[in-house]
Amino acid sequence: MAERRGSVERTTGETSIRLQFGIDGEGDGVIQTNVPFMSHMLDLFKKHGHFSLDVQAEGDVEVDDHHTTEDIGICLGEAFMQALGDKKGIRRYGQAKIPMDDALAEVVVDLSNRPHLEYRADLPAAKVGTFDTELVHEFLWKFAVESRMNLHIIVHYGHNTHHIIEAIFKAMARALDEATQLDPRVKGVPSTKGML
Repeated sequence: MAERRGSVERTTGETSIRLQFGIDGEGDGVIQTNVPFMSHMLDLFKKHGHFSLDVQAEGDVEVDDHHTTEDIGICLGEAFMQALGDKKGIRRYGQAKIPMDDALAEVVVDLSNRPHLEYRADLPAAKVGTFDTELVHEFLWKFAVESRMNLHIIVHYGHNTHHIIEAIFKAMARALDEATQLDPRVKGVPSTKGML
């Protein structure tokens, strides 16, 4: 079986990003960005999804964290799509519910080639440290679009914003780990259309 990996380099007037992603990893890799909260979330994502992920990202954080966070989402989505390849033999669907102390997040995915984000999360605080929490939606939206997946985020409850966001990223990792697993019962692409 070919190695399921993707690699993206993106340089604009606002950001410079190099990203390598592997589906069949061990939660390994090095995350270096100048948005510390996103670095923390990406570290959780690779660990709990058992992915390989290396990210080097620099952006115009003197403006704010928006461009860097958005462009990391774009690059991760593109690399994820590359790594999926022809999608033959994958489970396609995945879901996970993850608690983080007071918070409970649920993520359901379909690697359908139809991009859609359903985001049902109320974040009590506008900032976690220096990070604008509205950027969580921005990151997830760009990731869903570029990876061409249905991504449903449902936060059932929680009052600590850091805990809520952490539960979202861990649940997304677990759901995508499930959806990308190869199932020996699946012959070809898991769709009656014959393609995804």
